[in-house]
Amino acid sequence: GRGGGGAMESAAKGSYVLANLAEVVERVLGFLPTKALLRAACVCRLWRECARRTLRARQRIAWVSALEPGPAENHALVRALARELEKVHVLPQTVLYIADAETFSGHEECHEQKKARKRNSKETALALERLLPKRCQVLGLVTPGIVVTPMGSSSNQPQEIEEGEAGFALLFPKIDGVKIHTFHFSKDVKNRVFDESKFAEAGLKNNPDLRVVLLFGYNSWKTGATRFLHQIVNPLNEKSIILAGGQVESFTSLTSENNHAQPGDACGVVGLAFSGPQIQSATVLLDQDVADERTAEAAMQRLKAANIPEHNTIGFMFACVGRGYRHYKTKRNMEADAFRKFFPNVPLFGFFGHGEIGCDRIVTGNFVLRECNDIKDDLLHGYTTVMTLIHLGSTK
Repeated sequence: GRGGGGAMESAAKGSYVLANLAEVVERVLGFLPTKALLRAACVCRLWRECARRTLRARQRIAWVSALEPGPAENHALVRALARELEKVHVLPQTVLYIADAETFSGHEECHEQKKARKRNSKETALALERLLPKRCQVLGLVTPGIVVTPMGSSSNQPQEIEEGEAGFALLFPKIDGVKIHTFHFSKDVKNRVFDESKFAEAGLKNNPDLRVVLLFGYNSWKTGATRFLHQIVNPLNEKSIILAGGQVESFTSLTSENNHAQPGDACGVVGLAFSGPQIQSATVLLDQDVADERTAEAAMQRLKAANIPEHNTIGFMFACVGRGYRHYKTKRNMEADAFRKFFPNVPLFGFFGHGEIGCDRIVTGNFVLRECNDIKDDLLHGYTTVMTLIHLGSTK
């Protein structure tokens, strides 16, 4: 008889503790992934308060990588995201996802049977967005090739995947002192002059805290696309801002835009703007002369010399489809390997695309890697690779 009473007594104590002692509840809730935490928040007011504090403290960026092709009906990134979102410890505010154009949009066709692997990129994009929180801003791109760090650890070896199914989603939580905006400018057929008031709306003008702008041009083969890109890039070409990115195949998601459809043949620019005094960033350009291990590592050494803190930092690599293993005479993964050698704990993400945007620049104080005597940097390139670090401030 007595054992049972003791068990009931300790159960009563346990439930008293879990109903009244915030620090114990918080400690326990801290082990839960976000989705389970949000369910726990419905238990009672104390748990809701504890869950809210726990969530607010989770400011590390998370990511989901997809490197393994699977059954044809949906893209590997959709499957990976469905599985991993149950386990992540962040509540995504902003998501940047990039997937390979070939299998995402279903360009892969068998000649005998045209419908063999026809995937509709709109459907794939909707399937991805449905998995994410409703209020989250999403920017989705498809590109000819992918650069991705496998999940599990930020020190995993980044992979350059030039063909085959692959993708990643970067999940940015709400970070104190950092604002991340998505933006989209599409070329207006009627107006030759770009309306610069749109810059201010996107937080790209009169914003002293703007530090980094990731820019992606789409439908770059259209007439006037390069001129339009210059109209966007030139006003942002300031020494105090890092600009990096490239030309993608197309953009598939921009949550704020889903209500009004774009004409399919328009060209334009989408991107992410990072603002906040604690952000530090640096970027280097690997030009055509960088064609072996030694010169690739020399470029990484320049990036290392910028002294950007490496915790809470992500790396981006925007490369030309003409680079990769063809450029390095059959040696694969050369640039990602060079990056990993100098930045052992910074995850690296990016793509192979149709043109690159960037130059050598550091934004910590206000200085540049190669001082360019006030000549505006040339930011649009081909056959190059842009390597960028973005540090989002020190996490608690």
